[in-house]
Amino acid sequence: MEKRILGIDPGLAILGFGTISATLQRFNASGAIAPKATNSEVITKRELTLLDFGVIQTSANVEMGKRLCTIYEDLNTLLEQSQPDLVAIEKLFFYRMASTISVAQARGVIMLVLAQHDIPFVEFTPAQIKQALTGWGNAKKYEVQQAVAQELDLDYIPRPDDAADALAVALTAWYSRGQGSEVWDQG
Repeated sequence: MEKRILGIDPGLAILGFGTISATLQRFNASGAIAPKATNSEVITKRELTLLDFGVIQTSANVEMGKRLCTIYEDLNTLLEQSQPDLVAIEKLFFYRMASTISVAQARGVIMLVLAQHDIPFVEFTPAQIKQALTGWGNAKKYEVQQAVAQELDLDYIPRPDDAADALAVALTAWYSRGQGSEVWDQG
């Protein structure tokens, strides 16, 4: 089973994205592929591949409506190019009201685009993402970024930080498969 997962770190000025391909194969004792087998003699092989990462940026010098249009257009293009089976989004983190409102507006655009493309999505809090990648919900940002590089077998930490964060969200969706999304039961 192969699934493409697009992770999104929402933002108005910088929206991070990262796409991974996650493959899960099950083999029986004789080495034959056993897609639906569940007994203890089945060997499971997991493979994660980095497909793409980057950011969508908007300038603070541009009016809000045009910034949201940029996110809308660029996200549509990204979805057409990446063809994800699932999108994973980081939930809002409330720390300053002014930035929270603008990020919420950008999230609204993200949800609209996903609905238009009929793509399922899951959401994770920052603590859930940290827990999934490091085993500790209060891990430092750098520790999460190191885990992203390790899990994707990279010899570098993806940059900018927003893209690395988006990859962390995508990986969290893979590790949390089956919790809240039927996409894992398809094909």
